[in-house]
Parts: sequence; C-alpha cells; structure tokens
Amino acid sequence: MSLSGKITKRIESFRGSGVKKSESLSGGCISNAYKVTFEDGISFLIKINEHSPADMFIKEAHGLQELRKANAIKVPEVILYDDGFILLEFISSATKKKNFFEEFGRKFALLHKSTADEFGFYEDNYIGSTPQMNINDETTKKNWTSYYFNKRLLYQFKLAEKNGYTDSSLRDAFIKTGNKIESILEGSSEMPSLLHGDLWSGNYMTDENGEACLIDPAVYYGHREADLAMTKLFGGFSASFYDAYNEAFPLREGWKYRENIYMLYHVLNHLNIFGRGYYAHALSLMQYYI
Repeated sequence: MSLSGKITKRIESFRGSGVKKSESLSGGCISNAYKVTFEDGISFLIKINEHSPADMFIKEAHGLQELRKANAIKVPEVILYDDGFILLEFISSATKKKNFFEEFGRKFALLHKSTADEFGFYEDNYIGSTPQMNINDETTKKNWTSYYFNKRLLYQFKLAEKNGYTDSSLRDAFIKTGNKIESILEGSSEMPSLLHGDLWSGNYMTDENGEACLIDPAVYYGHREADLAMTKLFGGFSASFYDAYNEAFPLREGWKYRENIYMLYHVLNHLNIFGRGYYAHALSLMQYYI
C-alpha cells in the first residue's frame, strides 16, 4: 500500500507544502508507515490503513495526546489525523543511551503518577486491532476489580467464545478465576493511573537522544500493575527498569502474585487476534489461581 492521492492532497493542503518523497518504513503489523518529506524539507511519520475501523487513528491520536499531557516521557506530537491515516512528528532513533532502562523506569513511574478520579477513559479505543471498552457505568467507574473483570477479562473471553477459541476446559477455568477475582486483587486498591495500555518492546522506540519514546498506545486510567505486567509478556525489560520504577513509585505488597491476572487480558487478546496458538498460555495463567 502506498500513499493515496486523496491522503497526499489532504496533508499537502494542511501543511501548505508539497510532498517531495515518501519512504516505506518497517515494523508495523497493523498499519503501513512512511517517512514523508515535504518540499520545505520537514519530515513526518504517516501511518495509513484503509481497511482499519474508521475511528482507529482518531482514537490513537487521542491516546497519544493524553500521554503527552502528563509530560513524563517522550511521546510523538500528533500533527493531523482522520479516517485512514495519522500524521505524526518524525522521531529519529538513536542508540540507547547509558542507563536507558533505569531512566525509562523512573519516567514510566512518573507517568503513572498522573491520576484520575475514575477508571476508564472518555471513549472506547483499541488494543491492537481489538476494541477496548473504556466507557464506564456506575458499577465499574470507582471499582477496579469490577472494571477489570467486566471491561477487560469478560469482554475478551466472550469475544473468544464468539471466535470459536474456547472449550469446556477454558470456560471452566475462566469461571473459577472470575469467582476468585476479588481475592486475587484484594489489597491492591489505588487511584486510577494513566496507562500506556500496551507497552512491550515493539511499542517504544529511542529518540534522537537515545531516550525512551512511547508509541502505539491503548490508553486508559487503570491500575498501574496492569501496565507493568504487560511489559513482561514477551520477556520483559532490563531489571534496572523495574528496580528504578519501584524505587520511584513503590508497588504494593502482592504485586508479583497479581501479574498473571493482568497478563491474561493481553493473552486473551492475542488469542482473539492470532488464534489458538495462545490457548495454552491463557489456560495456564488462569490455572495459576485455581
């Protein structure tokens, strides 16, 4: 897929400068990304996906803007967005600086110190290509356990049922885990923190100074342990990241026990996106608690 004439005209009109060249970039698994350089010499990143839900880039833009408000960690500036594309500040990536993960951990803790009065977000958005339910009702906006079970785990499990990825074993494990959710999350209550929502090694980059920059969020206000658990799903970050984080913003007792329940949301999402290869992992995360 390349830049369409319609998108090219839109961004040229917005900037008042013609597109000189566009270069395809690697790395995206959902959208296509290009470095677009205008006649005035300024470059931007543009992501396009003509087959994505009409509001996907709109929701991504809102998430990036929410993260930037915290002023805690580098986030690309949103320049322009619409159905089918998002135009962002282009960030040149340099080699990780010394103590990269230690600084990243401290800044991530600072991000989580941005809080709200209620769980969720002012709009639903996406986790990867899956809808993420953020809008609250009276039973979930002040109760993290209810919010997390209903808006995260139950939604994904019902989607897995619809997609044909569940069986009696997975269903039984989910019911038993759900019956224990109060005790699993007991004692961990905190103010809702601003979360990236989908942080792993593919959703951060280095900026021109070799420092961390957050990309591709699934933003909402929730329990910060959920953000940290996601970072460990595919091997985790350097130990210095977690040490620096915990020094800057100490975690409550029992956080290690709760990691699997927070990983479960993302593993169920991967089950729904990529198929039964994630079935065994989902089952094992639930069996940990039953």
